[in-house]
Amino acid sequence: MDFLSTEALVALFTLTSLEVVLGIDNVIFIAILAGKLPESQRDYARKMGLTLAVVSRAILVLAIGFVMQLNQPLFSVFGTGFSGKDLILVLGGLFLLGKATYEIHRKVEHASDPEAAALGVTTLKAVLTQILIVDVVFSLDSVITAVGMTEGLKRPIPIMIAAIVISVIVMLVFSKAIVSFIERHPAIKILALSFLLLIGTLLVAEGFHQKIPKGYVYFAMAFCLGVELLQMKSAKPVEREVAKSP
Repeated sequence: MDFLSTEALVALFTLTSLEVVLGIDNVIFIAILAGKLPESQRDYARKMGLTLAVVSRAILVLAIGFVMQLNQPLFSVFGTGFSGKDLILVLGGLFLLGKATYEIHRKVEHASDPEAAALGVTTLKAVLTQILIVDVVFSLDSVITAVGMTEGLKRPIPIMIAAIVISVIVMLVFSKAIVSFIERHPAIKILALSFLLLIGTLLVAEGFHQKIPKGYVYFAMAFCLGVELLQMKSAKPVEREVAKSP
């Protein structure tokens, strides 16, 4: 079977790893939005958000002919051509920038006012709608990347769908812990929102044909997270001492 060939298995592993890395953005966004829901709905929103991610990616894979047409220029501005993909990336990036900025403003301005912060609680339908919008943007980018990585294989579509399903299973296993961790630590939540600002900027830049290597962005995110985790660890002994003092 072609699916069990060495070349296919290597492509499956590579694609799955790529989908997991790209899925981190989805998990962070879902964690931020799910935190605004009543506690009884958060787990459902997390699972449904990831389900929407796999469905949107699978649909785009099956409609690969249409997706690849999105790379064709629609119009030009000052000699630069813009395709359907570029427009989706720009609009999706602007949406992420606006959403992250709004959430950071709300968290900082109402940090000491629980009643005002409670006004940010939203509905499950609104949360799932926003998750779907971001899922489509992220899915478009990852599917086009996957097409390039599976070029030359006889049956690339089953491999792409298998990679998507496996990556979502991995994210489902770890997403609850990530969501809970972000909710327990306000500083991590602000950091996660800052990550979304970075991703939004990356999408807008890519839409305008300005290639910023994703490795730089993910390294910056990992470095900032590492510093914050060290800060949290060093602060624990001080908190214990304060708690023991009369």
